[in-house]
Amino acid sequence: MSRVAIVGSCITRDLWPVQEGAPDDLLYVSRTSLPSLFSPPARGFQARSEPPEPLKRHQHRAVVADLTKQGLAALVAHRPTHVIFDFIDERFDLLWVEGSVVTHSWELEVSGYLEQPALSRAQPITRLSNACEELWRDALEELADFLRSTPLRDARLILHEARWADCWRDADDVRRPFEATEILPGRPADIAAHNRLLATYQDAFCAALPEVARVAASDRLADPDHRWGLSPFHYTPDYYRDIWSQLHALGV
Repeated sequence: MSRVAIVGSCITRDLWPVQEGAPDDLLYVSRTSLPSLFSPPARGFQARSEPPEPLKRHQHRAVVADLTKQGLAALVAHRPTHVIFDFIDERFDLLWVEGSVVTHSWELEVSGYLEQPALSRAQPITRLSNACEELWRDALEELADFLRSTPLRDARLILHEARWADCWRDADDVRRPFEATEILPGRPADIAAHNRLLATYQDAFCAALPEVARVAASDRLADPDHRWGLSPFHYTPDYYRDIWSQLHALGV
């Protein structure tokens, strides 16, 4: 029986059939970035006992885990047989907070936590900057050492090679190009630039961890009827079936 951990985004979590839901022993580490995972906790941060509006509990847990750096310990404690990485959440900018790096996700943006003294002087590190890529590559080296020096060395490593879709399928089954998209409200994103960055990340990941198994869909098409709405990384059912069949062949 496989025990799966995901370090990535909802595109991998959503591979499990929606009507059945994910298995109880699935660990899902999301809304983070490699530099954030390997950073010290944000000093002075105080988590609320209940999720602030408009966050749900699982969204709040992801924000708190990123700020307090719980992801790596949770990953080791889970003792997974398979660890699936995808880098779609590596679209968010990072924040430098007095010696800590945190992920500037939508959930953090709306949580109110950026108004705390511990985070109020955070400095942005834009995702497409050279500084961000350097931080990411340094964290990748730490990740490779971490995976090989912990019980995770026995897990099967899988890279879900996801990219942003540049088209969506309308009600007449016609492909329509995305005219504009945003990562956070009011902050437009360049699909091609982010896909180039994902290709760079994925190639570097596989070079650092040549034992990793790679899965990729033959086609990417966004679905306006997706449960989470239309987005370049909310795909049609064929995408998920394609990836799922490849993961099943790897023992997931």
